[in-house]
Amino acid sequence: MGFLRQQEENLAMRLLAWQYRKMNISLPEHQALKQQAAKLADDAHRIARERGQNLVSIMKELAKTLKN
Repeated sequence: MGFLRQQEENLAMRLLAWQYRKMNISLPEHQALKQQAAKLADDAHRIARERGQNLVSIMKELAKTLKN
């Protein structure tokens, strides 16, 4: 995994953890959170290609839609 991709996943993990705390939901175990962050980064990349938007703003939008 490249450095930038790793940083994107770290950012996604922080966004997900923040969203969980904001919704008063307990955090899942580290591995599950890491998998969710990888999926969030993949989805953000796909949406950014389709829409031509900023990757970080898309990650924030996706983290807000967290319903788990």
